[in-house]
Amino acid sequence: MTERFSPPNSDRFAEIYPPMTEQEAVVEANRCLYCYDAPCLQACPTHIDIPTFIRKIATGNLRGSAKTILEANFLGGTCARVCPVEELCEGACVLGKDHEPIQIGRLQRHAVDFVQLKGIEVFQAGPPNGMKVAVVGSGPAGISTAAELAKRGYAVTLFEKRDLAGGLSTYGIIVLREPVEVAQREVESLKHLGVDIRTGYELTSREGLDALLTEFDAVFLGLGLGAVPAMGMPNEEHALDGIELIEKSKFDLSSIHVGDRVAVIGAGNTAVDAATVARRLGRDVTMVYRRGESEMTAYRHEYEFALLEGIKYEFYTQPIGIEVENGRVTGLKCIKVALGEPDASGRPAPVLVAGSEFVIPCDSVVKAVGQEKPALATELGLAVHKGYIEVDDDLRTSLANVYAGGDCVRVRGNATTVMATQDGKIAARAIHGDLQAKLQAAISAAGV
Repeated sequence: MTERFSPPNSDRFAEIYPPMTEQEAVVEANRCLYCYDAPCLQACPTHIDIPTFIRKIATGNLRGSAKTILEANFLGGTCARVCPVEELCEGACVLGKDHEPIQIGRLQRHAVDFVQLKGIEVFQAGPPNGMKVAVVGSGPAGISTAAELAKRGYAVTLFEKRDLAGGLSTYGIIVLREPVEVAQREVESLKHLGVDIRTGYELTSREGLDALLTEFDAVFLGLGLGAVPAMGMPNEEHALDGIELIEKSKFDLSSIHVGDRVAVIGAGNTAVDAATVARRLGRDVTMVYRRGESEMTAYRHEYEFALLEGIKYEFYTQPIGIEVENGRVTGLKCIKVALGEPDASGRPAPVLVAGSEFVIPCDSVVKAVGQEKPALATELGLAVHKGYIEVDDDLRTSLANVYAGGDCVRVRGNATTVMATQDGKIAARAIHGDLQAKLQAAISAAGV
């Protein structure tokens, strides 16, 4: 599996952090204070019992440690790598105030990798209960939902439009943070639970949804988001898609064609990842953002990582066109901005400064300015709120027996893998409760 998915290049695209050795993990685990009211646990969206799994590492019980993690977070291997631990568990660690916080993410990876690399499965499918659930979309929310339902005895079919399951973990997270094989190990664990994974299926209409509702007792939608939106500037068709660039870096580095000087538009985590790909390929990279450092949507540690990589920033700068000569990009035309009153996002609105136009010389422009909201929602007849699928606290949509989670419902808060994973747990619990209630109602009505 590793040979199939590893990019055909050097250590420039190896994982940023190497795996811990057994001795390193034990030494680090023994630093933990095992706090009774552990702030790290409270800071974890999936509520992993962090002190317990670390204590088990300290005593050499890696299988038990992994089970503790995976019981709370089926995507423990992915989240160990991509969670913003600096903002969550490690950021809450009491040792972080005067010392170094426990390396919780790396310890979690150590335990989960142990069982996954050895092919140890810590869960079994629950006894069949005769009910079927369809999960559309195999990203973190879909995988989490499918796993939790399979453990409860449901016959789960997971539908994915692409060739490989795993969604963002497989295609959209830079390989320095998560290699493809890590995501595929989680897919294999899902298959072990009896989940039927069908790739090459795309839900496109209300008729398709109705067909699923006819065949299945419930449907969960983990649709993610759409494409990178258009900016409406001249020669925009010459810009590269940041998400596609990241995908190519995971599967075929030789297919990436960028010039020596690259301008990346955007300042979110995807923009940082796209800029890092170009920088690791040896290019001179400048990130262009219309607001300032404090308004960036990328996490602070991502920003600092990019600086250490040698990536430059051009703040308070609005791209207004791509300059092209003989079909080749020669520069990114920009205008300086000042920050005005807060806009709908709550951040200061950029105000163009007249007469401040200038050109950033570059050979390639990469666009990484977020993704469009899930347009498919209206096609499916679902109620939406601010463009996202509207759900209640238990992730029920406006349609009976249809649930949704992940980025497609993330009106507020950060769209992260760990939040999507927690959505899967919430949705599975709601689906189970609703279907069992209907079953009991039917039994009572039949007088059984």
